[in-house]
Amino acid sequence: MAATTPPPSLSLPSNKPFSLKRSDFLFHPSKNNNNNNNKSLFSFNSNLRCEIKGFEGHRRWTFDRISDMNKDSTALSNSSTNPSSPLVSVPAVTSASQYPTKNAKKVVLFFCAETKALAEKIAADSDAIELRTISWGKFPDGFPNIFIPNAQGIRGMHVAFLASFSSPAVIFEQIPVIYALPKLFIASFTLVLPFFPTGTSERMEDEGDIATAFTLARLLSNIPISRGGPTSLVTFDIHALQERFYFGDNILPCFESGIPLLKRRLQDLPDSDNVRISPIAIAFPDDGAWKRFHKQLQHFPTIVCAKVREGDQRIVRIKEGDPRGRHVVIVDDLVQSGGTLIECQKVLAAHGALKISAYVTHGIFPNNSWARFEHDNGGHPETAFTYFWITDSCPLTAKELMNRPPFEILSLARSISASLQI
Repeated sequence: MAATTPPPSLSLPSNKPFSLKRSDFLFHPSKNNNNNNNKSLFSFNSNLRCEIKGFEGHRRWTFDRISDMNKDSTALSNSSTNPSSPLVSVPAVTSASQYPTKNAKKVVLFFCAETKALAEKIAADSDAIELRTISWGKFPDGFPNIFIPNAQGIRGMHVAFLASFSSPAVIFEQIPVIYALPKLFIASFTLVLPFFPTGTSERMEDEGDIATAFTLARLLSNIPISRGGPTSLVTFDIHALQERFYFGDNILPCFESGIPLLKRRLQDLPDSDNVRISPIAIAFPDDGAWKRFHKQLQHFPTIVCAKVREGDQRIVRIKEGDPRGRHVVIVDDLVQSGGTLIECQKVLAAHGALKISAYVTHGIFPNNSWARFEHDNGGHPETAFTYFWITDSCPLTAKELMNRPPFEILSLARSISASLQI
């Protein structure tokens, strides 16, 4: 058997910057990142920096090119790259051999019918995620007839289920699967529920009120433990922060947020880095939204609205901040009828906002209430929205609003893919 030639080793100068792209090597970002052009500076030590030129993955990049800004590195002078350029290509095998992927967790991902499109995006984001299907049928009486093909084939594997609780009927269909998977001798079980649907029903104000949010949390808290221990629950921007305390000890909730998706999208807007042309400001419809999200959006000018009572009416007023001359983005966790957003829109436009957009993680829109939001092509912020961003946490809504301005869908696929590696 012929001997193989080992890949060339690479010595990085400690005082020179270098470029890289997605890899199997984990880096830690620098806190001082002021770029607005989809790049990021990463620090390794006091003398070494690198520049990320793309964000195709969430954590891992490959060395692509070494940048010798002073052109004095003799180690790289014999490269066969373009002599007019100071950039020297590095074979991918070099980084792969030096920094192998040791901790990539292979995950089997099951999904329900509603989440098929999102599951396919998640699997496309990572080679470590394998999709498996479930047979979803019904008996003649309408009750579920469910079958997991090759159930013995997932023994000893990390398993996840991508759920969508869009109605009580589909909740009942999926709960038996969620309870059954951990008992199939799997290594661990993760339930991904992007939208926790009963979140708006967490209050008991009068005797007899039923807090269905607590009921659903208790239902999920009784998922059987797997061989790896309690179930992990991944959910995004749960409506009321106190709901995280509703879950029992047999489940480990992982609370994620869709706000990073919004921040990346805002960076891509025309003139997003030009403070002279309609600079962006963030508006919160109430104090609750401000408390939840302002720390993640603290680099933007902030406007806080509030509902005040005038006679028998409750009217939205600006509590603090100035929207004049700005592109104002209203941020909240979810939208149903959209009445509050529209009232905020009117008061912001009346106070001089040039453009008004909105972002919510969960677009619920019962009874097609999305139809009341019109698209502003310019000059009508009081009646229409320039952009309305939602995620695909509610897959039926995302499918309905695809390619319908002002709506844009920001996919949670990459965020979910990352969470499955925790």
